[in-house]
Amino acid sequence: MIKAKKSLGQNFLIDQNILEKISNATIIKDKIVLEIGPGTGNLTSYILKKNPKKMVLIEKDSELSNQLNNNFNNKINIINDDILKIDETILFNEKVTVFGNLPYNISTEIISKWIINLQNSFWFECLVLMFQKEVANRIIAEFNTSDYGRLSILCNWKLNIKKICDIKPNAFSPKPKVDSSLLIFYPKKKFIKINDPKNLEKVTRIFFNQRRKMLKKPYNQLFNGNQSILKKLKIDLNLRPQNLNFETYYKLASEYEKLRS
Repeated sequence: MIKAKKSLGQNFLIDQNILEKISNATIIKDKIVLEIGPGTGNLTSYILKKNPKKMVLIEKDSELSNQLNNNFNNKINIINDDILKIDETILFNEKVTVFGNLPYNISTEIISKWIINLQNSFWFECLVLMFQKEVANRIIAEFNTSDYGRLSILCNWKLNIKKICDIKPNAFSPKPKVDSSLLIFYPKKKFIKINDPKNLEKVTRIFFNQRRKMLKKPYNQLFNGNQSILKKLKIDLNLRPQNLNFETYYKLASEYEKLRS
């Protein structure tokens, strides 16, 4: 019996109804599936029943990797490595469907890395990912709400996001102290072009650094009081960061790039 390692943020999903719901979230048959952090392979079993063309697992824990190899043998390909150190874009020659019960301590780092590294094309068809509920609420937050912020803006730039369900702690072993949420992400066909996503990160970081303050100070810091951009984007500097919608932030990042080029 393998015990969950707290240092790796391991909480193994054991609720069969939830496992079934996750595996039914999108079409798997004849698709290449990538599962992040499969743990003891509970979800892996459900996904394999749906007959994917190929199944690749990324598991950092070498003890779990060995157990998964023994349990599933030639049905899976397993990569024993840290997801944050892997370039997923070169692993596959066609788009993949991704499942992940992400370790809560690095979940925002994982999704941010994937979005920032997206080039002109997407390496995935969709992402079915589990987050701590509080983080999921920040990802799907709309502007003019208290949860809206940098993570919402980054995640909604190139992706359409929908919540599938909330999941209680007793669905896991060991039980986490918080509720979880399952989200599904699909690539957008149209989005505002930003050459370097790090510029979007910078713009949102400076604006949300003091989220309760008015926009004037961060705007001046980034744009030196440029009035033409204010008029073009119809921005009122008396508003606060959470009052600007997604599109305005993407346009601000684009204008910031133009000024720097």
